Amino acid sequence: MAEFSATDCAHMAHALHLAERGVYTAHPNPMVGCVLVRDGDVVGEGWHKLAGAAHAEINALNAAGDKASGATVYVTLEPCSHHGKTPPCVDALLKAGVAEVVVGLEDPNPKVNGRGLELLAGAGIQTRVGLMRSDVEKLLRGFVSRVTRNQPFVRLKMASSLDGCIAMSTGESQWITGAQARSDVQRLRARSGAIMTGIGTVLADDPSLTVRDSSLDTAGKQPMRVVLDKDLRMPLSAEMLALPGKTIVYCSDDKNQAALVDVGAEVVRVDSDNGMVDAKAVLGDLGDRKVNDVLVEAGPTLAGSLIADELVDELVIYQSPHIMGSETIGMFRTPCWTELADRRALDITDVRRVGTDTRITARLEG
Repeated sequence: MAEFSATDCAHMAHALHLAERGVYTAHPNPMVGCVLVRDGDVVGEGWHKLAGAAHAEINALNAAGDKASGATVYVTLEPCSHHGKTPPCVDALLKAGVAEVVVGLEDPNPKVNGRGLELLAGAGIQTRVGLMRSDVEKLLRGFVSRVTRNQPFVRLKMASSLDGCIAMSTGESQWITGAQARSDVQRLRARSGAIMTGIGTVLADDPSLTVRDSSLDTAGKQPMRVVLDKDLRMPLSAEMLALPGKTIVYCSDDKNQAALVDVGAEVVRVDSDNGMVDAKAVLGDLGDRKVNDVLVEAGPTLAGSLIADELVDELVIYQSPHIMGSETIGMFRTPCWTELADRRALDITDVRRVGTDTRITARLEG
C-alpha cells in the first residue's frame, strides 16, 4: 500500500478544491483537479471545466510550462489513456517528463480502469494511488454510479413542515421553506444532469425545473427535464416545454405523442411497473444518455415509489419550523407498511441550518 505524507495530503486537497470548480459545468465528464509540484513549490494547476475542453492535467501542464519536467503530479482521478474528444492525458504527461504521478482514485471507466497507471509505470514514472480516495469517490459519486451501474446517482429533494407535510389538503405548497433554502435548491439543480418529476406535479404546479440563479457559473447549461407520465397527460401548455433545453417525457402509452413532439418534447416509451412508469428503466435510459446525477423534485406518489423500490441514493429534506396540521399531504405515499420491520432506515450524513430551515441529508441504509 502506498504511503503518503502530510505534504502529499495538502497537495491532493488543493487538487480536490480545484476539481470542485467544475461542479456545475464538467458533467457528463468527471470533475478533476490537478496540481504540479517541483522542489516543494506548486508550478502549475488546472481543473476540468467543460466536456470537450482540455482536461485538468493539460491545463496544469500548460500552466507549468518547462517547470513540469521532473515534477510530481497530484491528480484526483487516474489520467485518461484513450482518445475521446481530447487526446490522452497520459501521452501529455509522458511528453512533459514528469517524475511521479499521485492519484486519488482509479478511473472506473472501462476505457481506462488502470490502463493509464500501467502506461505511466511502464514508462518508468513512479505512481502512487489511493490518496484521499474516499473524498474523491464522494465528489465523483454520480460519475462512478453511471459508469459502474449504468444509472445516475439519484438525489431526492423534499421540502416539508416540522410535522412532515409538503402541502395543505387543497394542494397549496408555495412556499413551505424560506428564500435561502430555495436558493440552496438552485445549487442542487445546477449540479445535476437531469431533474425528474411526475405528471402529478406538472399538473398541480406547472414547474419550470430550470436553474434560475444567474450567480451560478453553469456555462449556460440547463439540466435535462424528465417527466414520468404513464398515460401521456402532459399538457402542451406546460411551461417547461417553452423553455430552452431538453424535456423528455417517459410514458407507457405513446399513442398521443405527436402533439408533444411538435412542441419540442422527446417522448420515450418504457414498460409500466405497478401502475406507474418503470423508474428503473428510466434511470437506465438516462445512464445511456450519460446523465451522472438526477435530482428528483416530485410529489408523494413518485417519491414514495422510489423509496419503496430502493432507487434513491440520497435524500435532501428541507424542514421548515412550523406545523401544518393533520389534514395535509405527507412526503411519501408508499405501499401499506404494517410492521415496524417494514420501515426504511436512514443514515443521516449531514444536518445544517439554511436560513430559518433545517437541511437534512441522508442515505437509505443498505
